[in-house]
Order: sequence, then structure tokens, then C-alpha cells
Amino acid sequence: MLKLYYARPSIYARPVWLALLEKQLAFELVEVDLSGQQFEQDFLAVNPFGHVPVLMDGDFRVIESLAILDYLEARHPEPALMPNEATALARVRMVQQVALNELLPALFKLLIQNERLSEPSVEVEYAQLRAATSLHFLESLLGESRYFAGNQLTLAEIVAGTMVHRMPDVGVSLDRYPGLQRWSARLLARPSWQQIELSGEEWSTFRRRMRVIPKLWQRRRRQRVAALMQQQSLT
Repeated sequence: MLKLYYARPSIYARPVWLALLEKQLAFELVEVDLSGQQFEQDFLAVNPFGHVPVLMDGDFRVIESLAILDYLEARHPEPALMPNEATALARVRMVQQVALNELLPALFKLLIQNERLSEPSVEVEYAQLRAATSLHFLESLLGESRYFAGNQLTLAEIVAGTMVHRMPDVGVSLDRYPGLQRWSARLLARPSWQQIELSGEEWSTFRRRMRVIPKLWQRRRRQRVAALMQQQSLT
């Protein structure tokens, strides 16, 4: 059986979780506490880079979200989550890359910003601009279509659909993007999205933790570096 190492709020792990559900595959979930468990030796034996998701298919291990999604699509091609037509395929890939490389960093920055500041920092203003640029691009690319590849739900939805609906929670309204609003509402109504949806309490807890977790990660990484250097000095 497939085994997915994940964390419920992880935006990197949630698309893989969704893909497994949409493909109606049997799988086991193994939760990893991102407040430090990812740096423990047991998990580092699973992923030496110390992050989720990780997919185990028997003895075969796949790390990195996009690699896992591609693996699942090739290994279990039905129902298809990738189109074959060139233009539709390019649309899906563009959505995936923009969501992960542009929208997600903006979301993270706005998520951990210090709300007590009277004026936003340059970094926060840049994150807001980055989010707006990403959403405008996605709105234009979607147009009047039901999904980014037309009538077919694809990995574009699987990836971007876990982020877009959270933008109002970090102060970025979707009112200027009515197409994305309708698209997002359509996704959230699907049983798979409802199954993985965080409760209000879970989201609030995640937001609070995200403001302190980066400092915890830095401390654990310093500890790892020190331990590795000590090991090297003994060899």
C-alpha cells in the first residue's frame, strides 16, 4: 500500500493528499509534526532533507511534491489529472510553477508578518504585489473556463487550489478575481477538498505556529550542523 508522510496544514503535502483522494487510491497517512519531528533521525532516514511530503510505494521512495504528483500520474493514469494536448499541458505546468514559485512565497510571508507593525515593511508590500501579480495571471489564464485545462480537473487545480482560497485569510481579497472565486468555490465543494479541509481552529493554530516555527527550524538546523561537524571531526 502507498504510504504518505505528511502534515495536515503543509501546502506542499496537501496536493499529494488530494491527488491520492481524487485517484481513489488506497494509502496510509503518516503524520509528521513540523515543530521538530522532521529533524529527528527516524524521519531523516526517510527524507535526509527533513521535509514533507514523502511517498513510499513499497520499497520505492519519492520526495518533492511535483515529483510525487508526476509519479502518481504515470503509475496510476486513471482518472487522468494531466491533459495530453500541448496548450492545455502548458497551462497546467504554468499554474503549478506560478503557484509554487510566486504565490506560495507571498502567502508564507503574509502569513508570518508581524501584525503589530503600524506600517507594512518593504518585504510585506512586495509579498502583496507578488500575490496580486500571481492572482491576476491565474485569473487571465483561467478566463471563462471551468478548469485551467477546460472541463478536466488537473494537477493545476490540485496545486493552486490549496492556496488561492486562503489568500483572504492573509489580507488579499479575491473580489477582483471573480473567475478564481467561482473556480475555488467549485473545488472546495468537492468531497476530496472537504476531506482535507482544515477547521477554523486548525488554521488559527497553524497561523500562530508559523510565526514561531521558522525560529525553531533555525535552531534545529544549527544543532544539525554542529552534530554533523562533530561527526566529521571524529572520522
